[in-house]
Amino acid sequence: MTDNAVSPAGPLVTGAEIARLAGVTRAAVSNWRRRYEDFPSPAGGSANSPLYALAEVQAWLAKQRKGQEVSLEVELWQTMRAAYGEQMLTGLADVAGLLAGEGAPGPPDDVAGRVRELSRTESPAEVVSGLAERFMDSARRSGSDQVTSERLVRAVCHFAPELPADGTVFDPACGIGSLLLSVAADEGTNCCGQEIDADSARFARLRAGLMGRSRVRVTAGDSLRADEWPDLKADLVVCDPPAGVTEWGREELLLDSRWELGTPSKAEGELAWLQHAYAHTAPGGHVLMVMPASVAYRKAGRRIRAELVRRGVVRQVIALPPGTATSHALPVHLWCLRRPLNTSADGTNRTVRMVDLTENDPDASLEPRPDQVADVPLIELLDDTVDLTPGRHMRALHRDYPGEYAALRAELAEVSGRLAALLPQLGPGDGPGSLDAATTSVAELARAGLVAYEGTEPVSTSDQLDTDYLQGFLRSSVNARRSTSASGTYRLDGKGSRVPRMGIDDQRRYGSAFRALSEYEETIRRVDELSRRLADIAREGLATGALTPEK
Repeated sequence: MTDNAVSPAGPLVTGAEIARLAGVTRAAVSNWRRRYEDFPSPAGGSANSPLYALAEVQAWLAKQRKGQEVSLEVELWQTMRAAYGEQMLTGLADVAGLLAGEGAPGPPDDVAGRVRELSRTESPAEVVSGLAERFMDSARRSGSDQVTSERLVRAVCHFAPELPADGTVFDPACGIGSLLLSVAADEGTNCCGQEIDADSARFARLRAGLMGRSRVRVTAGDSLRADEWPDLKADLVVCDPPAGVTEWGREELLLDSRWELGTPSKAEGELAWLQHAYAHTAPGGHVLMVMPASVAYRKAGRRIRAELVRRGVVRQVIALPPGTATSHALPVHLWCLRRPLNTSADGTNRTVRMVDLTENDPDASLEPRPDQVADVPLIELLDDTVDLTPGRHMRALHRDYPGEYAALRAELAEVSGRLAALLPQLGPGDGPGSLDAATTSVAELARAGLVAYEGTEPVSTSDQLDTDYLQGFLRSSVNARRSTSASGTYRLDGKGSRVPRMGIDDQRRYGSAFRALSEYEETIRRVDELSRRLADIAREGLATGALTPEK
């Protein structure tokens, strides 16, 4: 049950939780909502994430007997798992081919029988959509990046621009078509896709046909090495490219005309995909590209990022909530580009909008709060790193420089004022070496049962031995020399080190002094840290105009 989801109607549940209650997919629950007028109405949540009263859902399921038997779709999926194993993409394509009436060899007889049985109650489009959603859900739960997650599809759709009538959308790494078909939801939109995996491309093409999407064309092949759409110029290019791939064909594509922003390095395959998408964008058209967060700051991609900024091509970078990409918290960004209407328009865009949603829930609203948005001037981005990480610029824009400076200055004054008082009162002793006459080793103390070890540090286990006294003498210059090797490496010789013999009262006097010195040293380190932070914020505040010298 959803955390904290309680209303006057009682506990609330999501569509996914209803699916688990009934043993079906979320697609099946969506179908029930559309088909059955008596399906419970939302009792909370939002339009994108409705919540339902658990009691009403349970009563409806009992009435329909849907919670008491395994659905036909689940039986089909289980049969496909048994027949295809890890080759479920082949199974999806075979089932779609059977439903589309393809002449190619279809699925095994037991799978085909289950498909025909399910087709008596659901349309072919509903069957393939349900199987596609189940496949995406299994990939999400396993943490796989094999398909674009539902959350990522939702994010791209949210930030996608409005398409012109009869517009064209292109996805050069379309997978099973989920992102392409969702962004271009209008049946009148022209959709083009390419996918290196033949089964995925086949399923995407057949699925579109079964959905009545006659303007969808998907081809199989390697988009970077063998572009099947060389002359295509789209109004919108969307892409969730393969991440971290170094063998993308750089050596054979060094002189390719697509690299108008710079030739990507071998390690920057994502920037090759970005430029491939940009090359297929019509004047005034847009690119929405899913990117690993590291592409925003990696040194190897600095020149290409600089060219994107200098030309005014990159319009927006959105840091999406953790968990958007897969079931784990992989951080991803959404880069939004726009090709100028003509070459003379270069540089007319003066800022890049940075949006930082990294503190948000991946299933919550994608509308940013005012403090999560910053319009950063291009000149501020064109430094030595050209870092396009939204969070970095958000902190600088919304940082309370005067408040931080005043607080740090007050804390430094308070901590510095305590320093002198922390020093112990020390008087003259009997002279250097006066404590060397009667000493004992830590090993002897251990054999007597007076010390034990916490890691490498010996501590007292007896009321006849003061721990601060023991550790204070262990850090003395004599024992430090004993613990330092000929090569200069220091490693505490906890057993060979020696401490003076003295009564417990004298031990406690020395221990108190050593303890005061340790606190003094810790405070010195705190003063050093505060001093550096204070200097940094003062310098940055003065340079950005957030602080000014008093008159």
